Amino acid sequence: MAYYHLMLFVPRAQEVRAALGFGTGYSFGADFYPIWFTAREGLLHHRDPYSPEMTREIQIGLFGRPLDAQNPAAPIDYRTFAYPAFADSLLWPSAILPFSVVRTVLALILAAVTALSTVLWLRALQLRAGAVMLTALILLTLSSYGVIEGLFAEQMGLLVGFLLAASLAALVRERLFLSGSLLALALIKPQMILLVVIYLLLWTCVRWRIRWPFVAGFFSVSALLLVSSLLVWPRWIQEWLRVLFGYRQYSTPPLASHLLGHQIGSRLGPILIAALLVCALAVAWRMRHSSAASMEFALTLSFLLAITTITLLPGHAVYDHVLLLPGVILIVLSWRDFAASQPFRVILAITALAVFWPWISAPMVIAVRPMLPHDLFISTVLTLPIRTAASIPFGVCALLGLMMWRGADKKTRNGHEAN
Repeated sequence: MAYYHLMLFVPRAQEVRAALGFGTGYSFGADFYPIWFTAREGLLHHRDPYSPEMTREIQIGLFGRPLDAQNPAAPIDYRTFAYPAFADSLLWPSAILPFSVVRTVLALILAAVTALSTVLWLRALQLRAGAVMLTALILLTLSSYGVIEGLFAEQMGLLVGFLLAASLAALVRERLFLSGSLLALALIKPQMILLVVIYLLLWTCVRWRIRWPFVAGFFSVSALLLVSSLLVWPRWIQEWLRVLFGYRQYSTPPLASHLLGHQIGSRLGPILIAALLVCALAVAWRMRHSSAASMEFALTLSFLLAITTITLLPGHAVYDHVLLLPGVILIVLSWRDFAASQPFRVILAITALAVFWPWISAPMVIAVRPMLPHDLFISTVLTLPIRTAASIPFGVCALLGLMMWRGADKKTRNGHEAN
């Protein structure tokens, strides 16, 4: 998978980027470059990270020149700084070093915390895995297309995935203030944790006298990040919101809309997304009484994260599919308990094929590369390993939904028998 991505896929992506007029510049570490650059300029010169001048300089670093407003493939505000300003405050130490050093060190750090996330998710989900299973989970996670893409681009979604796993691992161990504090740090990409935050706040209110430290940790750290960044950039909130609204003009819509196509998706996509979000909020409300050590709690969190990947995240953001990791782990270690259901078995087989397809097809793509003409290889074979990436979140979401339904049905039957 690493060879496929670095030696075949990335060179082709760079060719396409050059053909679209994006020029040359940083590719490895491109998603972290805006954070590093704005943190450096803010530290040294106290510059506004959202200013048009800063955007142009980011583009020069990433593409070798500012983007042309006449090029429809390259909007003038493309690759602006799109994070909350406190992302610079949290990651300012990176600004001290040259970017060539930072991106190498950061790739190693992100790989390490992503591997550690696997261990933390097992703890958060109250699951156990032997040494062989744990090693397999870590290796498959690190070599998955989404994670490799995230490591190459140095996407902060991988860091958010680690912070979320660490927060929930602390939660099940009843270290509530620490859990809330870690979750607040994950607000550098708030869209990734929005549904989980809503659920955990509802969950906290059910037993407020015991669980209030979680809210105290979350809001105290959030307030510290907000106030400290406002002291440096007093207008950053409205500027960040402006960037977010502009980002929608050139970003891929969420998967629930994107897979319907442009014409249908633009009309029905928002309705489908709204329906899925209402479903997610209904699940969060119904499961607010679940114990942190219960299967219901683990399923709810995993389901909400799976819903997030298809409703709140851009369709191209496969690196953010690290949010599917707890759901995949839960399915891998618990599927036998639900295998009596034929619909579950069918969806499980289809989803498993989609998940493992990249590892199945990448060696074949590498093997046939010398045998095929370049144009034929590029047009028909190169993208085979990534063809199933968009379908995986739907499969994981469906499986988790069935597991929740079967669990609720079993609980209802047991209650009737007890009566």
